[in-house]
Amino acid sequence: MALIDTLESAWYGNGLAPWWASPLSNIYGAVIRLRGWLYQSGVRRSVVLPAPVIVIGNLSVGGTGKTPLTIAVVEALRDRGYRPGVVSRGYGGSQREPLLLGDAPDPAQVGDEPCLIRVSGVPVAVGRDRPAAARLLLDAGCNVVIADDGLQHYRLARDVEICVIDGVRRFGNGRLLPSGPLREPMRRLQRVDLRVCNGGIAADGEYPMQLRGGDIVSLSDGRRQSLAAFAGQCVHAVAAIGNPRRFFDSLREVGIDVIDHAFADHHQFVPADLDFADGLPVLMTDKDAVKCQRFAKADWWRVPVRADLPKTFYAALVERIVRLRPGIKP
Repeated sequence: MALIDTLESAWYGNGLAPWWASPLSNIYGAVIRLRGWLYQSGVRRSVVLPAPVIVIGNLSVGGTGKTPLTIAVVEALRDRGYRPGVVSRGYGGSQREPLLLGDAPDPAQVGDEPCLIRVSGVPVAVGRDRPAAARLLLDAGCNVVIADDGLQHYRLARDVEICVIDGVRRFGNGRLLPSGPLREPMRRLQRVDLRVCNGGIAADGEYPMQLRGGDIVSLSDGRRQSLAAFAGQCVHAVAAIGNPRRFFDSLREVGIDVIDHAFADHHQFVPADLDFADGLPVLMTDKDAVKCQRFAKADWWRVPVRADLPKTFYAALVERIVRLRPGIKP
């Protein structure tokens, strides 16, 4: 964690990156350019599916709100009569071959984010071979494929690209990994179709998104109560997401006294990780809750959020689908 803290201080603050970061960024940039050239020149080819493909991703590493946005897009398309499904690499899971998730997926096998999306009632397929996994969705009756965190996965051809931007941290120092937080150069933004700003103030051409909370839910028995009921109380807050601080700050904003516990993104929890031995409530994100459900205790709670976007965003998304794939009907 010390190295991660050092790098993030350089990316988003006034810290200095280690001496070795700059040459590694140059090598990484060269690899990115070569990979792009291979696809642009036709040496490597993208797989085109017989259904619209919407890619949701980001330029920077860490959590920007891709999964809540993915679920929101699925719900919006369903409301309009489409049959969407989600394809994912399955980061944090052991699954290698393409797999269509069942009703009770194992986060250790398929990853935490696919599980979170699946338990919301969405068809999900995972696998390193994303085109093959996406075909499982089509075979299951889906007529739109949403690729979660697939902006840099060029093997799967896409009709619409959506880039999610952290409205507070933005793009940090604007440098490529590991000197900065970027997976691709800033100019990549010019090629995406829709830009979504999560929190903060949206720039020109960006659609604002806010993550809205509601009732929190007990992991042990499904009880619900208002998050505000914990105002003035001391709790343990657990987060193994790309940007844990956002979660901790959201709890403090409603007056909760937070003891924060940040873990690496996609951390596979074991009971000892949450054995705080003081009887205080434990609050965690939905993404972490799917990994802790099987050993949950009575006073552990998940804090769901939903993505709130303007209607103009969904109108622009559907307009692109209709224009690019006129044969696909809801």
